[in-house]
Amino acid sequence: MAENKRDIHLRIGSEELVIRQRYQVLSIANDVLIGVWFLIGSFMFFSEALMATGTWLFVIGSVEMLIRPVIRLIRHLHLQRFRGGAVTADSSYDF
Repeated sequence: MAENKRDIHLRIGSEELVIRQRYQVLSIANDVLIGVWFLIGSFMFFSEALMATGTWLFVIGSVEMLIRPVIRLIRHLHLQRFRGGAVTADSSYDF
């Protein structure tokens, strides 16, 4: 069977794939926690007695939003170290 010239062949080592998947899972878990903190905090604003706790949940959610770019930076540095300093374009900015 002849190979199509438009086929794209990517060679990613299994170790690199594992690294990417771990950081993706970490990023997804962080995003879920952000949603949980903001949702619970929003409901707490309906009660005068729970408003202070709701405010703290918003602060926690905001801190977790700052963690997202830190996860991406650490992932980038980890992959760069794994590749021996080679920097390549990475199109996956979702985590």
